[in-house]
Amino acid sequence: MTEAAPQVPYTTNNHGVPVESDAHSLTVGPNGPILLQDHYLIEKMAQFNRERVPERVVHAKGSGAYGVFEVTNDVSQFTKADLFQPGRRTDMLARFSTVAGELGSPDTWRDPRGFALKFYTEHGNYDLVGNNTPIFFVRDPSKFQDFIRSQKRRPDNALRDNDMQWDFWTLSPESAHMVTWLMGDRGVPKTWRHMNGYGSHTYMWINGGGEKFWIKYHIKTDQGIEFLTQAEADETAGADADVHRRDLYRAIATGDTPSWTMYVQVMPFDDAPDYRFNPFDLTKVWPHGDYPLIEVGRMTLDKNPDDHFVHIEQAAFEPSNLVPGIGPSPDKMLLGRLFSYPDTHRYRIGPNYAQLPPNRPRSQVNSYAKDGPMRYEPARTGRPYAPNSYGGPAADVERFGEPAGWQTAGEMVREAYKLHREDDDWGQAGTLVRNVLDDEARERLVSNVGGHLLNGVSRPVLDRALQYWRNIDKDLGDRIAGRVDGG
Repeated sequence: MTEAAPQVPYTTNNHGVPVESDAHSLTVGPNGPILLQDHYLIEKMAQFNRERVPERVVHAKGSGAYGVFEVTNDVSQFTKADLFQPGRRTDMLARFSTVAGELGSPDTWRDPRGFALKFYTEHGNYDLVGNNTPIFFVRDPSKFQDFIRSQKRRPDNALRDNDMQWDFWTLSPESAHMVTWLMGDRGVPKTWRHMNGYGSHTYMWINGGGEKFWIKYHIKTDQGIEFLTQAEADETAGADADVHRRDLYRAIATGDTPSWTMYVQVMPFDDAPDYRFNPFDLTKVWPHGDYPLIEVGRMTLDKNPDDHFVHIEQAAFEPSNLVPGIGPSPDKMLLGRLFSYPDTHRYRIGPNYAQLPPNRPRSQVNSYAKDGPMRYEPARTGRPYAPNSYGGPAADVERFGEPAGWQTAGEMVREAYKLHREDDDWGQAGTLVRNVLDDEARERLVSNVGGHLLNGVSRPVLDRALQYWRNIDKDLGDRIAGRVDGG
């Protein structure tokens, strides 16, 4: 007779009220927008954004530089956004970072890298906040906080813990594609200059005629992809914990200005419902054979900040900074970030963070915002309310009103995305292993994963991890198991 499984306590919010789901936000239908009345999601995001003082909750360790973005190809048929019009040059700021490590952590830990861009356009700041990966570990913002905590330090001994990481990953099969990427060669770039960036999410572009398109951003390094092996990364972490920060600053200071070429994949708006993968699932890519890359322009970083704290530590990037011609998509992770990022900035650097030097728009600001701590620019109207009859600003719907984003209908549910015909959690990860990596890269992947699993992962979690890799690719999983069992 088998023993009954121990009774697991049910999840509640901070007030002891049982919650309906640990994993799914409340949406209008499986593919619909997230609803503001999902108070548990709001509580999770708001609580998470206030866990650390004063460094960033995630992406704490990083640096960046100023530069310029120049359009090199005409993509005006897809978007009316000012910064993407032919011949346009736009000043910008970039920040690169690790994700899980603290402010003093080594640059060469195996970790995704943040790739955040701020464009100072004629219609306000446009922020493209992505990573050096085209995908992510989870597809619903309700799981994001839990994922990050699994990568941070344990509460009892304040140590990072591989067992905690693999426990979360193996219980979240949607992570397989991203974990395969992370454990491969690109998990530790040689420098920030030698890695790509991605918008990761799906966004909407809108052209001058009101036509809508779904797009994904790819920002490819002009220096070429280079990486560190695990042994090189470990050695470098001990020799120079700030090697990536130092490299970027030194390259720009000596005139070796790095550059990246931006491309987009463009999906016709009406292709999305019947595409073989859910195009709004952050754990999936669009194969380039389906939607090839189209060149947009080149970004060049050519000016180091004269004060790191002022220009980099206080820089605030947020996906909600969307200029006319660019909009969000039904990507649930993106929709959650639209709230989460500005909320954490208000907490970390104050409600008037948009007035700080790196965040201040180069365009006019006609806002009704007023007062609050550290405000030094007065409201631009003597009557701080709208509408008013004293010449205050008014929304220009004719010029800047966008067509409705997308149509949706359905019951309020907590469910995963509706599956498209080729959707599953293992398929794209397996394709990456078999069709993208070569034999040497696969061998390094086996070594990286095996070494990680041998470092403190408990047997029940280890067994799940080996099955996890066999689900991705049977041969690869068996090779990892052989390495683990052989010690």
